[in-house]
Amino acid sequence: MKRVLAIFIALLAAALCAGCAGVPVQPAASPEAETDTPAETPAPEAETDAPAETPVPEAAHEEAPAAQKTGGGDEARQARVDEEGESAVTKTLKLVIGDTEVAVDWEESESVSALTELVAPGPLTVQMSMYGGFEQVGPLGADLPRDDVQTAAQAGDIVLYSGDQIVVFYGSNSWAYTRLGRITDKSASELADLLGNGGVSMTLSLE
Repeated sequence: MKRVLAIFIALLAAALCAGCAGVPVQPAASPEAETDTPAETPAPEAETDAPAETPVPEAAHEEAPAAQKTGGGDEARQARVDEEGESAVTKTLKLVIGDTEVAVDWEESESVSALTELVAPGPLTVQMSMYGGFEQVGPLGADLPRDDVQTAAQAGDIVLYSGDQIVVFYGSNSWAYTRLGRITDKSASELADLLGNGGVSMTLSLE
């Protein structure tokens, strides 16, 4: 009986061994296969290559209005220079009657400015003639701007008559004239001596 049991156990063990031998065994993964595949390297961020945007300083936005303010100041200063220059030019007019230079307070007007421009190229000599026993009158050879008003002229007054004639008074008269200036360094009697003895030559020039 024991012998039979031993044979049965031996057969059973053989059968089990045979079954185990028929089951395929899956080979283990090779460590080299895992290392052969290179690890994926993350791409560098493109944003780091671009330079950072530099903020525009606020002063740049303020330059335009500042320039406008400066321009306005320049125009105002230029206007003052022009006005002062015109005044200075009119005061450089020199008047000589015969051989006598006389001081004149010239008007600041368009007529006097035009007279200055007429004289600018060189001295202008006008042949004067007595008229009415109170004035000397002579042709300028050009028409000047005029602003005639009824005027009670006195000795020493210099006026523009009819736009193209200059008149110097040594007496008095009332008529429509454009005032040019006034002789300031001669009395009425001195002007009568200077202008009341026949025709004279009168020279206008720039100092």
